[in-house]
Amino acid sequence: MDEDIVSFGGPWSSSEPASLRDVFDASYRRLVVQLFGVTGSMDEAEDLVQEAFARAAAAGRRFARVDNPEAWLRRTAINAHRSRWRKMRNGRRAQERILPPRDPVGLEDHLEIIDALRALPEPQRHVIALHYLADLPVEEIADELGVPPGTVRSRLSRGREALASHLAYAEGGVHHV
Repeated sequence: MDEDIVSFGGPWSSSEPASLRDVFDASYRRLVVQLFGVTGSMDEAEDLVQEAFARAAAAGRRFARVDNPEAWLRRTAINAHRSRWRKMRNGRRAQERILPPRDPVGLEDHLEIIDALRALPEPQRHVIALHYLADLPVEEIADELGVPPGTVRSRLSRGREALASHLAYAEGGVHHV
């Protein structure tokens, strides 16, 4: 991507205009790590972040005017993930109506923390990833996900408990419900 071709008219700082390349260089790796926490898949995380940057390039000057480009990209990537997840879920439901469920043979071995994250319900996984991987405060997560701050705090609390329980169980500890 050529920086000269993809620079925007309006600067994010008063001194010099920022380009999409500048935002990419500053944010890409952080966003991939954050989306990895949400999805549990590095390939999926990279695809979602790349899709968010493609949408930013298509938005042009509208993207250049956002106050926080990284937050805009993260929200766009998470929304794309939600959309993909809904399509997959709906596809599975349709397939289950036609075909009997398959036996889950050959599941990949993953790190314990990724298994624990994957075991969480999606809303809890989102707030855990945004809070701990993106280092976002509760209020910002609430704004980004469109839920009240109390909901975010509740999901964080339940998610932490579920992670602790899952990890203790995986290490051979006692599993408390």
